[in-house]
Amino acid sequence: MWTQTATAAGVLALLTVVPGPDMAVVTKRAIASGRAEALRTAAGITTGLLVWGVCTVAGLAAVLAASAEAYFVVKILGAVYLAYLGAQALWQSRRTARPEPGRPMGGGSKRAFTTGLTTNILNPKIAVFYTGLLPTLAPDGLPAATGMALLVALHAALTLSWLGGYACLVSRARGVFQRPRVRRVLDRVTGVVLIGFGARIATEAP
Repeated sequence: MWTQTATAAGVLALLTVVPGPDMAVVTKRAIASGRAEALRTAAGITTGLLVWGVCTVAGLAAVLAASAEAYFVVKILGAVYLAYLGAQALWQSRRTARPEPGRPMGGGSKRAFTTGLTTNILNPKIAVFYTGLLPTLAPDGLPAATGMALLVALHAALTLSWLGGYACLVSRARGVFQRPRVRRVLDRVTGVVLIGFGARIATEAP
């Protein structure tokens, strides 16, 4: 059982560090608002994983993954939300002034958490991942529900650790990123990346 769990942890770790919408959203928040806000965004993303995990154990995620109509609705909502965040970043790239000291740009802590949470809640690929791949990684020596819950908790812990560390790393260089010219470029790149992820989600098949 421990060998299987270690193997599953390795697979989940590799999947966690692959760049995706989560990293783009954390990058945007770290540059715009600093470490604390980026960490709250990472916490929101992790909470989204736990919500999907509960839905998976309860069997609701399988219903979504199996229903073309439900999957399509969530997929489009997720794509639109990422496109909205991307457009927001592109609009912010028009600004050249520095944010006021101690005042985060782009909303407060509640909004940072909600952004991370919404990004993951509206990502139907997580439902497919949890119902498709995760059961194949579950240890044989545990009941199915317990094994899935263990892997979901492990994935959430890995995600929080990775995105939390990444948020701290990016925020340490915030002084450089806040230079008007650099900030404009980064906002534009982040905006294009988020819109690109939204387009990919909208066009991908289940």
